[in-house]
Amino acid sequence: MFKQLSRFVSYCFFAITSIAHAQTPALNVVEIGSFHVGGRLVEISNKPVKSVVFSPGSAPALIDPNGKYLVEQMYVQYFTPQILKSKLPILLWHGGGLTGVTYETTPDGREGWQQFFIRNGWKTYVSDAVERGRSGWASPDIWPSEPQFLTVENPWSRFRIGSGAWSDDPAKRVQFQGSLFPAEGYLNFMRQIVPRWTTTDAATIKAYTELVDKVCPCVVLVHSQGGMFGQRVAQARPDKVKALVLVEPAGFGDPDQAASLKNTPVLEIYGDFIDQDSRWPNIRKTQMDLNKKYIEAGGSVDVINLPEIGIKGNSHMMMMDRNNMQIAQLINDWLVRKGFAEK
Repeated sequence: MFKQLSRFVSYCFFAITSIAHAQTPALNVVEIGSFHVGGRLVEISNKPVKSVVFSPGSAPALIDPNGKYLVEQMYVQYFTPQILKSKLPILLWHGGGLTGVTYETTPDGREGWQQFFIRNGWKTYVSDAVERGRSGWASPDIWPSEPQFLTVENPWSRFRIGSGAWSDDPAKRVQFQGSLFPAEGYLNFMRQIVPRWTTTDAATIKAYTELVDKVCPCVVLVHSQGGMFGQRVAQARPDKVKALVLVEPAGFGDPDQAASLKNTPVLEIYGDFIDQDSRWPNIRKTQMDLNKKYIEAGGSVDVINLPEIGIKGNSHMMMMDRNNMQIAQLINDWLVRKGFAEK
């Protein structure tokens, strides 16, 4: 009886999964590729030679750390759909302590924005910024500052998922009422978190600029810390960044270069629970003040505060929230209205 029930449950699960996949259009990707951009050669000298055993039981090898190293490169992966509905590619740039995984499968297993934009006919580039993920780190001799790490408890409140800190005990865990972040996937989300440095901004901007020079004109979509990178690269390459989407930017452009974005339409999106946070009202105000400079210089800025249009419950990680596709559709609709894509 138990075996029959197990087979029945397995069959139901398979049937439901098959139906779900049948209702989801095929990605129809005709090209997947990757490359690195950026980087510089650095030479290290006067270090002692070391004997290193790389695998248990293996013979030791002499490693001379003196010589040239290639550092501060950036990894990029791209996907080309069979039917292109967009006139330009879209570049997805992540936030602090994160990687391009931000836009891939959500922590609870749903499709992410990467898949959304591919399905909607965008050639899509997803990158790991300098010192993140597949872009790699540099030696402490090259980056003398210490990396910053996040505890498991930290993002729960910092990314406006809940109040207080994460607790392993669900009874002690307080998620904001109506929050759309999938709390059951929180520890999977924390598996994505990587160290970040606070002294590599110039190297990151340089690498992103090289990426834009290589693949654009384009649309650039950024999140959080990426707000600075997106705005400053767009200010440096206004002829190549044709539209800029800022998802809760926590980094900012150069106010003295506001006029450089006069022909680059900007969309900004903010989620919920901002007034319940000690940092986010000021972060948003800083961007709003910068928006005034963009507009005064002749630019176009559209700001969507999601709760004001009836979309409530979004965290800082709205690309992972349960309504992530609804937010992605808002972005795509804006790009269609601006003439960068077809419906």
